[in-house]
Amino acid sequence: MARAKQKSKKAPGDVFSEDPTPSAKALPKTEDDTYEESDEESQPEKDETEEKLEKLVFGDDDEFQKGLKTYSEQLLRRDSEDIEMDDGDESAEEERADGDEKNIEDVDDADLFFLDSGTVDTDAVVPAPETPPDEKAVDEFNDVVQPAVWEDSDDERLVVSLASNPRLRKLRDVESDDLVTGKEYIRRLRRQYLRLHPTPAWALPQQNGDDSDVDSDVNAMDSSDDEAPTVRPLAKLLQGAGDLIREDAESNPSRPRKLRQEVISVRRLRDVGGKQPSSIDSLSFHPHYPLLLSSGPAKTLWLHHISPNAPSPNPLVTSLHIRKTPVHTSVFAPPTGNKIFVSGRRRYFHTWDLDSGRIEKINALADRKEEQKSMERFKLSPCGRYMGLVGTAKKGGGLINVLDASTAQWITQVRVDGQGGVADFAWWRDGNGMCVASKNGEISEYDLRERRVVARWHDAGAVGTTVVALGGSTDRPQLGGDRWIAIGSSSGIVNIYDRRPWAVALAEADRTGKSRSDAIPARPSPVRALDQLTTAIGHLQFSKDGQFMVMASRWKRDALRLVHLPSCTVYRNWPTQSTNLGRVSSVAISPESNMLAVANENGHIRLFEILG
Repeated sequence: MARAKQKSKKAPGDVFSEDPTPSAKALPKTEDDTYEESDEESQPEKDETEEKLEKLVFGDDDEFQKGLKTYSEQLLRRDSEDIEMDDGDESAEEERADGDEKNIEDVDDADLFFLDSGTVDTDAVVPAPETPPDEKAVDEFNDVVQPAVWEDSDDERLVVSLASNPRLRKLRDVESDDLVTGKEYIRRLRRQYLRLHPTPAWALPQQNGDDSDVDSDVNAMDSSDDEAPTVRPLAKLLQGAGDLIREDAESNPSRPRKLRQEVISVRRLRDVGGKQPSSIDSLSFHPHYPLLLSSGPAKTLWLHHISPNAPSPNPLVTSLHIRKTPVHTSVFAPPTGNKIFVSGRRRYFHTWDLDSGRIEKINALADRKEEQKSMERFKLSPCGRYMGLVGTAKKGGGLINVLDASTAQWITQVRVDGQGGVADFAWWRDGNGMCVASKNGEISEYDLRERRVVARWHDAGAVGTTVVALGGSTDRPQLGGDRWIAIGSSSGIVNIYDRRPWAVALAEADRTGKSRSDAIPARPSPVRALDQLTTAIGHLQFSKDGQFMVMASRWKRDALRLVHLPSCTVYRNWPTQSTNLGRVSSVAISPESNMLAVANENGHIRLFEILG
């Protein structure tokens, strides 16, 4: 018995070891041990709950066989029904099929299929507007919307929730709008698209004549054509844009300010437009609207709305491309600014009437072709009556042709005998005369009413005069009423003269009847000689209020300075070393004297605000 018990201790599945496990050897045996060491008693029996759970999870053979038998019986029953149907009355079956087909043919396609959108509260649906009898709907952004080529019958069944989708909330007319029909949803999508993407000008033939050559936002014209096209007038361009409407002085009065000396507060604003394809050689502010005109050798005029604080700062209003004419000078015609004069190195120039949108080409003077071979250099008088054109330089002198700005008829000619010809000229403040600077430094004061030169004087230390500018006011009619005259040279020196004593002397000579030739000294001394720039001066411009002046050179990077008036001192704190101006190709000061636009050869327009 002891030997049999010893064998029974071996596990039934243990074929690798005949010795009992260490844990079995370590078990102590006492007299109270009553269990039998057998295979049956070592595994506990399953109770009723465990057997029921095991049957539910794994099943048993009886249930499997029973389910298989039931499935086979169902298959046999289905096959027998199919056989009985084939053996039945075939004619009756055909009649039933024919009847079904006839019934289907009478049903509309819209009734055969539908889109299940769930339960919809019909009271919340916004009804779509009725379609006119001619199937053309009037749109608020377009004149007429053509009828759709194809319509989906499911549009009436479709219901879209506008309030539940954040991306569709912008389509609501009022905050309470929620559920709309499919057609109303399509109409609102079209309306939103036209808000973001207005119809381009070339797609609206009713707004342009047959002779217009318009390309999207860029109006193109061939300068070789005798009949110039008509583009959209300025009133149409500004229509619907409330921030472009003229701001009256009464509604938005500007506070009088006085600039400090030596130190000035300047804030940089967002650049005007992007990078243009060429250098910008001409800048001009509109005298009344917040508009900036720019042009260059790229043959394109760009008209930007100056709005630095808008969500999209300084947007482009429109542009005009003139073929075969690299633009050298473009300017708003004073005093109203309702016309733009454009010229290049050609025998003709163009005018753009902003009121009517018509562009006119003005050819060269028939009897003065040899004296006016190019019209690229011109200036308009502040009164808007005259246009001065620098004529072809002759050996030992130069000339300026004066035209009527409205009719383009020749009026008179200003001749100077200075060596090298005309360097530059500037109109008097009242438009009744001009200052003509020769390249040798001789300045001629020409009175347009008397049609003669009333005085000649020389710029002190002049070496290659390049540019001349007038500014300020003397409150006297003599010499046009301008107080300051600045003369730039090729050496970078800018001389500033005060013309107020000359005006007083001229007034005294007219009162006493003395000769006017002695009123202006032949070689006056400048109030200040500015030597902050070292390359040829290319631009001189006074602010309209006469409190500061801008001088710049194109031949060196960041060569620009601001000069305070009447102290004639250069501001030392601006521009700084970090002010990226580039090679300055043009400058312009706003009529309110609070903004400065600086263009460079890279095609950028920097905009600055003069704070004080």
